[in-house]
Amino acid sequence: MPSFDVVSEIDHQEVRNAVDQANREATTRFDFKGTDAKIEVTDKELTLSASTEDRCKALYQLLEEKMVKRSVSLKTLDPGKIEVASHNSARQKVALKAGITQEVGKKINKLIKEMGAKNITSSIQGDQVRITGKQRDDLQQAIAMLKESDIETPLQFTNFRD
Repeated sequence: MPSFDVVSEIDHQEVRNAVDQANREATTRFDFKGTDAKIEVTDKELTLSASTEDRCKALYQLLEEKMVKRSVSLKTLDPGKIEVASHNSARQKVALKAGITQEVGKKINKLIKEMGAKNITSSIQGDQVRITGKQRDDLQQAIAMLKESDIETPLQFTNFRD
């Protein structure tokens, strides 16, 4: 039976490239002069820091622009509140969302059932959802429907088999 997997993955290399580009632009742009604006990267989160809350917001916008240019979905970013730190500086933690949680998996299952196709089944397998069907066309309709849905997690469709 044909099947495919619905996953949510982050290309960490593209995230690093976007952060490097944003850092480079922040050092050369006039409105960031003297603000010590920078972005630090770890595997699960980004830390934005600048001299004021305003510059921190502008740095986040710059990061979003670079992420879009590198084809990284903005749904992967989960920004926290801007914290005022010592010496009149501001800091913001931005978590990177990867993997499909149980509640998102249940939402995908519900959407597949509501689609009305009798030949399609879906099951949660860890941090991915496997969707199987009797016909390839049904699976392609399921992919199109999931792309149009308003799920807050970025979805990729992998492992398509006949």
